[in-house]
Amino acid sequence: LLLKMKILLSTALVACTLISCIYCADVTIDETKWPELAPKYCNGSRQSPINIKTSAAKADSTLTEFTFTKYNDKSLLKEIVNTGKTIQVYFNSGAKISGGGLPEEYESLQFHLHWGNGSSVPGSEHTVDGKRYPMELHIVNKKSSLNLTEALKDPKGLAALGFFIEVRFSLCILFYILFNSLLRICVDRTKYYRYLGSLTTPACNEAVVWTVFKESIKVSKELIDLFSTMVHVNGSSSPLMTNVYRSIQVDQPVTTQSSSSSVPSASIALVIMALSLVVGKI
Repeated sequence: LLLKMKILLSTALVACTLISCIYCADVTIDETKWPELAPKYCNGSRQSPINIKTSAAKADSTLTEFTFTKYNDKSLLKEIVNTGKTIQVYFNSGAKISGGGLPEEYESLQFHLHWGNGSSVPGSEHTVDGKRYPMELHIVNKKSSLNLTEALKDPKGLAALGFFIEVRFSLCILFYILFNSLLRICVDRTKYYRYLGSLTTPACNEAVVWTVFKESIKVSKELIDLFSTMVHVNGSSSPLMTNVYRSIQVDQPVTTQSSSSSVPSASIALVIMALSLVVGKI
């Protein structure tokens, strides 16, 4: 079955925009050494990820729905990079987010993934009331008014969107990911948690407005398992890349919506399509 899925994924690439795959020589460094590597932030007081305690999340009326610009445009996918620490997908210019209580419009730069060791050994970075999900997807954005160097120094210079990924017990969803570019796998953009935190890898800059969506992305068990069984640190002869997440950091104040009202869910077809592209490249 996995072999057939792999063939289908590779076949799907033929019809998609060509994206180069770069394998970097970076090696994962034990996170206990991070404060030595980047002492300014990695041992700071506003670090991510955190365990979100739902009962402690305070209502905030400024947390409105998000607007996603050009998130269904396949041409925005630039390249897929194996960093030796995760799989990262870069965007061409044009994708943006706004709303959601953010201070201004943010330019979408890239997204990357965190996972454990298959669907049975969860690897999301954030947890909710102690629950860890199989995977987590992070979309990283910067203030449109700043360059990246400036954004890394601004307490709200970056905006990270976190989406949990978990198993849906059906293979049909993978079929539609592969063969229907108009797929609408939706996440409610009005329901999320918000806190101020950091990057979850060195230099751990405390410059991130974190948004963690309550509704998870559903994919097949087989797709999740492929990440821990086929992604290597640096080429096929190197170790498999597993348990790709930082440990939970000190609690931060968390807010959430003050209203239970909802609007139509946000389509993230571009991101879901890219997930299949990632697997097709590994």
